[in-house]
Parts: sequence; structure tokens; C-alpha cells
Amino acid sequence: MKARRDWQARIHRPSGEVTAVPAVDLPPPGGLRATPGRGCVTLTWEPVPGATGYLVERSPFREGPYAVTSQPDVDVAAVPSCRYVDTGQDPCWYRVSAVGGPAGSPVHGPSGGSGVAKVEISGEVARELPRPWRFMIGSEHLSYLLEEKELAQALALAHTELGVATVRAHAILGEVGIGEDGYDFSRVDQVYDTIMEIGLRPIVELSFMPEALASDPAKTVFGYEAIISPPKDWDAWGDLVRAFTQHCADRYGLQELIDHWAFEVWNEPNLEVFWSGTPDDYFRLYEISAAAVKDVHPSLRVGGPSSAANGWVEELAARGLPVDFVSTHTYGNAPLDWRPALERHGLAGTPIWWTEWGPTPTHFHGIGDGPFGASFLLHGMKSAAGRLEALAHWVASDHFEELGRPPRIFHGGFGLLTVGNLRKPRWWALELANRLGDEELVARVEGDAGGVEVWAARRDDGTVGVLAWNGTLNQAKADGDPDLSRTVTLTVTGLGEGDHTVSHHRIDERHSNIRAHWHGKADWPTDEEWEALRRANVLEELTPPVTTSGSTVRLAFDLPMPGVSYLEITP
Repeated sequence: MKARRDWQARIHRPSGEVTAVPAVDLPPPGGLRATPGRGCVTLTWEPVPGATGYLVERSPFREGPYAVTSQPDVDVAAVPSCRYVDTGQDPCWYRVSAVGGPAGSPVHGPSGGSGVAKVEISGEVARELPRPWRFMIGSEHLSYLLEEKELAQALALAHTELGVATVRAHAILGEVGIGEDGYDFSRVDQVYDTIMEIGLRPIVELSFMPEALASDPAKTVFGYEAIISPPKDWDAWGDLVRAFTQHCADRYGLQELIDHWAFEVWNEPNLEVFWSGTPDDYFRLYEISAAAVKDVHPSLRVGGPSSAANGWVEELAARGLPVDFVSTHTYGNAPLDWRPALERHGLAGTPIWWTEWGPTPTHFHGIGDGPFGASFLLHGMKSAAGRLEALAHWVASDHFEELGRPPRIFHGGFGLLTVGNLRKPRWWALELANRLGDEELVARVEGDAGGVEVWAARRDDGTVGVLAWNGTLNQAKADGDPDLSRTVTLTVTGLGEGDHTVSHHRIDERHSNIRAHWHGKADWPTDEEWEALRRANVLEELTPPVTTSGSTVRLAFDLPMPGVSYLEITP
């Protein structure tokens, strides 16, 4: 083992309980309104300053008892915005609270509506279009790509077709050889050289514990037995992190690391399955890791707590440690808004990265393979746009072995791409979002909108893209519900004079849904079936392109739930 570094003596060793976070006195939201719709009730309310999110409760009786609206597979029930669409429920009473605050007065919400959503898009520019999917994507542990070339191909596709810049994965420190003569980084070099050749940069998750340093090597997670225990020698951990960081700076260039890399401390330490130490042990790990990275150069970025379900964010912010970005995870819902909390702790403007996010945290859950996942991804990305720097989908590929390798082609994997790199509806959703131009246009959705949302943007050549989707957070409706389908009447104004070509692409159960082309009678396709699936794996047009004249386009179309439409209006 290398000699101890002088910088380690500068580290404060915290002890005792996790720093208590003072409670925030938040009032109940005002202006709660329940608007009936076909198959749903839409709740809206006024924002509460300082709130990170809101909890919606329902009850069949005005006096209660009330229960939070949630799903079995959703790890955070709160929503970040002042709108919630409740689907598939009998008429009931609702009340809403800011997270950590009291609930306001209840309102009654009957269902019933026309089923027509009116969408109007003007030529008015709202802002430059934020693209939170482009910063980062998740992956299985990166050494896997050295043996599974399709994983490397999947990451390359994410970079070239979705514009993704960085990749985050677990367990890179497991690739470091540790002996009496020092460290062997040759395996890490193979991994990171491959990533750099693809055009991506790593977001380095400092995990898991190398066996030589572990206080309890028997504490493991995943099929590849990643060690989750604290170090037996805290100085040795700090020395490893510093040596690792210095090696990467020497190999790839210090300025490269400053400009494009970042270091995240551990993964979901607030879950016992990923961290066998105490909460205070984690914050000690964080402090030592941050000091080690910044001893190489103070401008290198370090962040955390990389927690599950929004945990420990304020606890980290309150400790006064270096925090260049805040990271946490959520599944099954749109990310909460941590900006007010960070501002309270003197961290206003600190980048917020959701380094894991997706429709489900559960392995082998089928909702990710079909169109439900496509509308879910677009809902989350639009919600995050402009308030988060990164919303990283977990993960790029179904080449994933946490609980063993994929048992069949459509097994409910986390990936945007199947084994074989077939594009799932979720992939097509991000590909369509990536087609939008840089000028986001003002869009209004009125009428019986239900789960219909719209994102519109204009390119430099005047092409206008309109991305409309119909979704729900209610996973019980993942296979669709006729009552939640909508007729969309679309009006786009402010176009240039002259002719325009209008194309219409669609993702739904029958379009751009590769799962619908698989008979499911076997676990894996034959060679001939692989070829047939690849031919069918296209983004489908709902109707042939049409030509219109004038500065306004008007049309109507049916949009099932779940479903996504992308209309492109080209001069």
C-alpha cells in the first residue's frame, strides 16, 4: 500500500448522529381545484414558496381518512408541480399538502368530460429548449462492455442518436488491483479508453469497496458481489481515491477531468442493501473522498449523496462539505424540485443531477418494454427541463446483470435498448425529443386534456416540431384505457407564409412498439426472427405527409393512452 498523504491530516472526522435538518414551516397550498375529465380528475393548486413537491391525498369521505395517491412501484409519491391527474378512481374527495407541511381544505372531484384536448401553439419563443436527457445516461458496470460488445454499441448509439455526453455506472473501483507494490489501474484504463473512444465521458461513481480495503468483505450486493461495507482503514480509502483521481488526470489530462468529468460518492447509501455502515459513516466517506479528489485539483467536481428516493439531500447540504453538484434518484414519478431546499442551505445555483431515473425501480417489470414507458419519459423530461441539469435514464441497454443476465428478449429490463439493440418505445420517445429545435415555443393545452402534454420547438430553418403525449402515473393503466384516450385539436400559428409539409410519427401499442412484433413463444429469436425484428424496428408514421398552405396549420387526431405523436411542420 502507498504511503499516507499529508492531505489526509486536514480532514475533519465527524462523529455522532447525522446533522438534524430544521423543519420548514410551510403553509397548505391554496386554490385547490378539481376539474372533471373523461376517466380522470385533474387537480390544480397554487404554488407554496419553499416547497420541493406536493402530496395528493384522496378519500371517499370529506372527513377522511385520507391516503396518499401512490403506486406500489413508485418510490416517491410526491409530485413537483401544481397539477396532478388522477385516473381510474371513483368520485372522491382530495386534499393537497406541500412536502413537510399540512394539508389544505378538501375538494370533491367527480369525473366526466368531452375527451377533447385543445392544443394551441404560437410562434412566441418561451426559452431555449432545455434537454436534461443529454447530459448523462446510466449503464451496467462498465467492465461489462469489455466482454459484451453490444453494450459498447448501445452506449455509442446513445451518444450519436440521443446526444448523450456522459455515462454513470457502478463499481469502477472493483477494477483496481491493490497489492503491496501499489495500485494497478490497467483494467480501469481499458474501460475508460473504450468510453472515451465512443465519445462519452465518465461520471465516476466512487464505488464499491475493494476487497483489500473492506471492513466486512462478506457484505455484498448484486450477482457480481460488489462489497458494500465501509473501509477498515479510512486513510487507505482516501489514498485510493486520490491515487485513482491522479491516475485519471495523468492519463486523460487534468483539464479534461475539470471540464468534463465528475466524481460521485457511492450509490444509494441510505439503503442498507448498498451501504452496511451507519449514516455518519457515509458522511465520513464523503468528506474523505471529496478531500482526496480536490487534493488533485480544487476545481474537480465532487457531489452526492447519490441517494435513493430523495434521501439525505438536505443532510448533506447542512454539513458544510464541498458539494459541486447534488445527486439523488427517483423511479416512477417526475423528480422533485430541490432548488428551494438548497437555497435554504446556502447552495443556491448548485447543479442538481438525477443520476438514476426511470419508470420503475423493479427488475423484470414489464411496463418499461411498451409505450407506457415512452409517455412516462417525456412527462419526466419536460417536468425537469429548466430546473435540473441532468435527468439520467437508468439504463441504456438490457445488457445488465445485477440479478443475473437477461433471461429472454422482452423481460421488462431497464434498458432503452433490448439485447440485440432493438429500440424500445422509450428510446423512440427520447429520439423524438432530440429532434426538437432550440427555440421552445409557447404551447397551451386546454379542454379535457387529461394526461395530454405538449412540447413544441422551432429550428433555425423554420421547421416546427410538436411532441404530444398522453400518459398517466397510474401503472394499473399501463396497458391503456379507452376512457383516457383523447381527440387532440391542434392549431399552430406564426408559421411562415407559403406551403408546409406536415409529417406525423406515432408511438403506441400498434406503432413503433417492437414488443408487438414478437410472438413470445420462445425466450430468444432465431436468426431469421432477429432479422425480421430488425426490419420492424422503425419509427412509424401514422399517416403519409401532407402539404398545407398559409401561416396557420389546423388538424385533429386521436391520441390513445399511452401514446406519443410527433408532428413536424417543414417549410
